[in-house]
Amino acid sequence: MASPPAWERVEELVALLVDLYGRGLARITQIAEDQGAAGQDLIARLAADEFVASLLVLHGLHPVAVEERIQGALEKVRPYLGSHAGGVEFLGVDGEGVVHLRLEGSCDGCPSSLVTVKLAIERAIHEAAPEVTRVEVENLVAATPAPRLAQIQPSPGNGSGGAKWAAVDGVSRLSPGEMTAVEVEGSRVVVCRVDGTLYAYRNACSSCGSDLAAAGLEGQLLTCPACGQRYDLRLAGRSLESRDLHLEPLPLLTNEGQVKIAVAS
Repeated sequence: MASPPAWERVEELVALLVDLYGRGLARITQIAEDQGAAGQDLIARLAADEFVASLLVLHGLHPVAVEERIQGALEKVRPYLGSHAGGVEFLGVDGEGVVHLRLEGSCDGCPSSLVTVKLAIERAIHEAAPEVTRVEVENLVAATPAPRLAQIQPSPGNGSGGAKWAAVDGVSRLSPGEMTAVEVEGSRVVVCRVDGTLYAYRNACSSCGSDLAAAGLEGQLLTCPACGQRYDLRLAGRSLESRDLHLEPLPLLTNEGQVKIAVAS
């Protein structure tokens, strides 16, 4: 192990290298800005790249304010959250980098809907604004008699709190009214497109346990091919025949044509 004086020199060298890269990025962005509209387009393309964006954030050079990036992230997941929790209101970011949100309404159907909302919001915000330290959501309660405040804490690894996000090929091309059965990290999943929104659920009927690959999909209603149980995909997979039955929704995010689904790890 290096002696204290040597380690101090290593830390100083690393700091100088980081500063050098930061100054270089600052010059690049300044030169681009001086090019007018073409330069602004280049900066926007660089900021849209996940790796480059992380470097811009590290050096405080990201061209889009953190509040605007968070709003953009919420807009991406808002159609999906709408089936589970209603609207989501952005309250701001405090001085410690904590994002404050408020959900308008509550998860309709089941505790798994609560987990779905938490994972989708956390993932979207941390991808758009990696400098955020924590996400706190008010009114994130399941449809139970015991409402509570749920806080979303960033976790090690993929940040999904016990779930693993995996890219799923092909499902982005589904047309409205189409569905497909896929396997995600060893879990059987059905993905359906209702109008312009994709929904992911565990591939198992909550009533009889049957495979849903051959289920009928009409509008937002999915019908089990074995027992005829009907589920409303827009309402967290709640059964029309029994409020005690529901499919298990899974978090799904779409970014630039790539679809990711989170399953328990």
